[in-house]
Amino acid sequence: MDLAPNQLIRTVQLGQTTTALRSQAIWECVSCQTCSTRCPKEVDCAAVMDALREISLAEGMVATSEQPVVAFQQAFLDNIRRNGRLAELELIAQFKTAVFFRTGRPAFLFKDAGLAPQLGKRKKLHLLPGKARDRKVVERIFAKCSTGPKK
Repeated sequence: MDLAPNQLIRTVQLGQTTTALRSQAIWECVSCQTCSTRCPKEVDCAAVMDALREISLAEGMVATSEQPVVAFQQAFLDNIRRNGRLAELELIAQFKTAVFFRTGRPAFLFKDAGLAPQLGKRKKLHLLPGKARDRKVVERIFAKCSTGPKK
């Protein structure tokens, strides 16, 4: 992490928003809530990180080094929204192509291809993934998340 959570919060307090929005820390945070729980001033650092990620995406200020992270998160959510559950092969294909088009690195497309036979042998990759039985529930969850909480 280029900035610790307390440093990132201080950066925001000082009005250095560009530094905060371009920080690697906001993309490396996994929202485990540890920093929020331990903060002596009771600042919800994880919520600040989430907000900074959203602003960074909206304003197109995601650092080039963090483009693969963004591509994976978007592919993951799109995959679940579409299928109601995770379809690994589809996720890999969508993620790899998105990163290729964002970075222009063809080597990235086949970087992990050697793992496919091992994963197939262990039945970890399903060619035809099942769909969730009640996809309407998943659709409602995504709709509720995109509109925000009721006030």
